[in-house]
Amino acid sequence: MFDFYIIKILLLTASAFIFAILWTPLLTHYLYKYKMGKQIRNNGKTPIYSKLHAHKSGTPTMGGILVWLTVLILALVFYYLGKFLPWEIFKQLNFLSRSQTLLPLGALVATALIGLFDDWLDVRGKGILGGGGLRVKHRLLIYTIIAAIGAWWFYFKLDWDVFHVPFLGDYQLGWPYVLIFILVLVATAFSVNETDGLDGLAGGVLLICFVAFGVIAFSTGKYDLAAFCGVIAGALLAFLWFNIAPARFIMGDTGAMSLGITLGVITMLTNSALILPIIGWVFVIESGSVILQLLSKKIRGKKIFISSPIHHHFEALGWPETKIVMRFWVIAGLSAAIGLMVFLLDKNI
Repeated sequence: MFDFYIIKILLLTASAFIFAILWTPLLTHYLYKYKMGKQIRNNGKTPIYSKLHAHKSGTPTMGGILVWLTVLILALVFYYLGKFLPWEIFKQLNFLSRSQTLLPLGALVATALIGLFDDWLDVRGKGILGGGGLRVKHRLLIYTIIAAIGAWWFYFKLDWDVFHVPFLGDYQLGWPYVLIFILVLVATAFSVNETDGLDGLAGGVLLICFVAFGVIAFSTGKYDLAAFCGVIAGALLAFLWFNIAPARFIMGDTGAMSLGITLGVITMLTNSALILPIIGWVFVIESGSVILQLLSKKIRGKKIFISSPIHHHFEALGWPETKIVMRFWVIAGLSAAIGLMVFLLDKNI
């Protein structure tokens, strides 16, 4: 039985990669045709970033469409093929289930559409001070509301308020579970977004994280959720094919925020919220560097890093972009291995 599920996951992962690769030229054509290029604006607030990335101005954003739309199309295709065609293979390949994948898929698409609107504002120069995009407080509010809807679903619909602490066991939290759920989703989304600053960086780290949580989902018997992670991983592989330096397009908020929220939902579905900071250690470093920079400027009146997030600090030091990305991938792979080791050791105690 395990062999069947493994074959199903690998087949769906490969299908996602092939399908995404095949329709990428269409996406790229429209992104360039309608001039959906990212605008690098030198407004005086981020002079180092503007200088380092001036050459990327005009590179199409919204590349994250490739990932979430591939996942959505394959989920619907296999669901309806399994429903209306007599062949058993299509029923078996369906990975859309109410208990495991409906919520993360809904979260992925909903936040992707909001991110798409934010990217459009940025491209058109609309929004905050004419600089483009939604204000941070507005984005925080919107994604908090989405996270709250997910928390409500878990707490009231699924009657789920159990929080697992590795090596210590499960704790029934009651209503504070809702707050933890919201915190995990919002923190993950914004941390992934902070990481999306170099060609291939966020995509590669997300790929490793979704593979790791696919393993966790599989080991807990959530095979449809593991397949869902595999489909995202396959789509991310196709995205990376075109996103590695020099990128044909970049992820944008439609990809980074939606995949961050989705990763958070999967974390809560597998009851492994405290494993996430280990597997996603790169995200912790990136968002942590931003927080430290802001606190240092406010309290000490000076910066810790030349620029933040920390990958821009290394850029400012003269490190080549590809070297930073590859080293962060190495860190992500190592932290994912450690996180899986902690999860498996905890599971066997």
